[in-house]
Amino acid sequence: MASFYIEYFSHALHRRTAFRAWIPNDVRTELETEENPFRRRPMRTLFLLHGYTGNAENWVPQELMEKYNFAVISPNGENGFYLDGEATGARYQTLVGEELVDYVRRTFGLARSREDTHIIGISMGGFGAVHTGLAYPETFGKIGALSPAMIVHDIAGMKPGEDNGMANYAYYRACFGDLQTVERSEANPETLASRLKQAGGPMPGMYLCCGTEDFLIEPNRQFHRFLEEEQIPHIYQEDPGQHDMAFWSTHIMPVVTWMFA
Repeated sequence: MASFYIEYFSHALHRRTAFRAWIPNDVRTELETEENPFRRRPMRTLFLLHGYTGNAENWVPQELMEKYNFAVISPNGENGFYLDGEATGARYQTLVGEELVDYVRRTFGLARSREDTHIIGISMGGFGAVHTGLAYPETFGKIGALSPAMIVHDIAGMKPGEDNGMANYAYYRACFGDLQTVERSEANPETLASRLKQAGGPMPGMYLCCGTEDFLIEPNRQFHRFLEEEQIPHIYQEDPGQHDMAFWSTHIMPVVTWMFA
């Protein structure tokens, strides 16, 4: 498995940033000689988004990448919820959905089409995967979200000085914009999904899963109900589990298999 650490100047962030890349272009000989139809097709690409307080690491099992012949690109989204904030140098949506995709295409020859390009994330990164995939439906063919932080309705209406235990008003205001109107804004994935459906454009496939003991289970159920009411195709799965790597490690296999098999 080839592993890269790449630092470059980001126009979206107005400074240097870095991302990690894992590319299975050095698969062991015994795997190359096996009868594997996925090795005979062009390599596909998975953009992997980390959670709140996380960083650009890869937790997709190497054997899945080798079996299904896909690369993993993991940007550093910091704590920006993968949204374009108002401040200069805070365009994390643009970083992932435009700049990084273009960089990967030019540098590695990957992510050439939406059929070959998917996005996945955990927690904050799960929200980012849903939002970014819906914001760029011509780029991403499928979305995977594990325990996504679908918190728009929970933070809507917050006022200066308030804190929900995870972060304060000022932080959410910086990421999501006006919290009095956030439910109707483009920071809300529901807004993007409804607009995309009305426009009749390509809708990315979605696979959402969350643990029943996860503190984010109700926001996930609410988003699932929204998709059902809008008749937007998706897979939604609940299983026993909490907001931790044990749950994500168990559920990454079915999501990746759905994406690439």
